[in-house]
Amino acid sequence: MKYSLPTYLVLFILFAVNSAIAQENQTIFKGGDLKRSGGYGALSNKFTTINGSYANMPEVYGGWFINRRLMIGVAGAATTNRIPVPVENQYITGERLSYQYGQFGLMTEYVTASTKRVHVNFNLMTGAGFILQYDRNGWDNWEFEDDANDPDFFFVMEPGVQLELNLFKWMRFSPGVSYRRAFGSNSKGLTDDELSGLSGNLTLKFGRF
Repeated sequence: MKYSLPTYLVLFILFAVNSAIAQENQTIFKGGDLKRSGGYGALSNKFTTINGSYANMPEVYGGWFINRRLMIGVAGAATTNRIPVPVENQYITGERLSYQYGQFGLMTEYVTASTKRVHVNFNLMTGAGFILQYDRNGWDNWEFEDDANDPDFFFVMEPGVQLELNLFKWMRFSPGVSYRRAFGSNSKGLTDDELSGLSGNLTLKFGRF
């Protein structure tokens, strides 16, 4: 039986939860006191689908980490690879058009047992998403007023869960899964369901934890 990458990540997280609860060491490579409050930034890469096609989506987020439990901040992400636009949905026929998807908004994370070297956290991004078409061969073709780009904005929310490893006092590694849900999209040939989907992610976090 074959499993997708997000499915493997789910299984990995579930397998590690019990051991995460029992861990007593603060970090994997070096111990030491963690700050009560601080802040951190995260560099993440998501593996997901848009309209049934693979989408690679780097993400940056960060904010204030309160009482070793709750992070409140902002996030932004966008696709980097070609996501082909079906001929029947193209605003300029005969071109090598690709979808560009992005999202940005409020990011919150709730961290369980932050001082344990392996633990679990839950996150939620809520904000705006957008989808447009562009010529993959012309990287400077980013004029939003051009009808060919078909910019469409909508509401998006993305809850997720991560297994978090405290590598150092200032660095954490957090593989996880999330589910992106779009609401109110109006792009030609794309429904909310086609813009929604499961994502796997690999994340590095840096800061004062």
